[in-house]
Amino acid sequence: MSTLAALRRLEESFSNRPVKQPVEQSNTRQFEMQLTNWPDGVRGVPNITLRSAIFSSSRSSCHTYLQRAEIYSQRPTQIRYTGPRLDQGDLDVWIALLHIARRKTIGKSFRTSAYELLKLQGKTDAGNNRKTLYKRLFRLAAATLEISAARHSYTGGLVDSIYRDEITHDLVVTLNPELSKLFAPNEFTHIDWSIRRNLNSKPLAQWLHGFLSSHAEPIPMSVDAIMLMAGSLDASPSSREQNLRRALRALQLASNLHEQPFSYEICGGFLHIKRTPSNSQSRHLGRKQCKAKRTQK
Repeated sequence: MSTLAALRRLEESFSNRPVKQPVEQSNTRQFEMQLTNWPDGVRGVPNITLRSAIFSSSRSSCHTYLQRAEIYSQRPTQIRYTGPRLDQGDLDVWIALLHIARRKTIGKSFRTSAYELLKLQGKTDAGNNRKTLYKRLFRLAAATLEISAARHSYTGGLVDSIYRDEITHDLVVTLNPELSKLFAPNEFTHIDWSIRRNLNSKPLAQWLHGFLSSHAEPIPMSVDAIMLMAGSLDASPSSREQNLRRALRALQLASNLHEQPFSYEICGGFLHIKRTPSNSQSRHLGRKQCKAKRTQK
């Protein structure tokens, strides 16, 4: 589907979508879940989306449509995806929606606006930015995931529904309440938004930032596995490593600027990372060590 056709379809859905009626009191139990709250300076993102190719690092402008395609992810998670291929720009929009939804009751519709969503991404409320925003909202609404993970499974959309209130011109958004499963303890990561913004127009560096942030102790991984998980379309091994090195340098510079330094080395086709875990990750590592000691006893 062309970008123009997608925009037209989204605009039609905004104009024709009926306003949802309030949920009956007898059914409210299923809508009582909330996402875990987080500070304004970070963004909460499920680890499953940071450790997979759901939101690709590819610069390709060709958003092909996938039908139950197997998405490369970190084991033991298995993912199938139906919908237009998504990229890091789409992730920025979804992150903005989650940031608003974290203080709402998930499963119930909430109101936002193009202005608010663009502001949360650090973008101006200009015509071209609005068109791109609507295009990305359309892709997110058309996406369906089938996730099978060690602790949780999820089948559903990234955005359940979205339409425009013709009286207030608000965007009315609904997220699947089952998404809350992906925000269980140790199942999501606080992404430093300042660093991610510094990496605008560097999608592979943005993907690496999310991936590495989701690990308290990143283990050595092969360059090929990392690039597959990042959704890279580069078929050349030498080019893949070159692009990875370039993205790591950009991430290292942005991290140093925000006093979150790390070091890396690519040796024998494997990437080795050394970084200081966050406070929450340090507590997580401490709990793992205590559990290991109790097991040994």
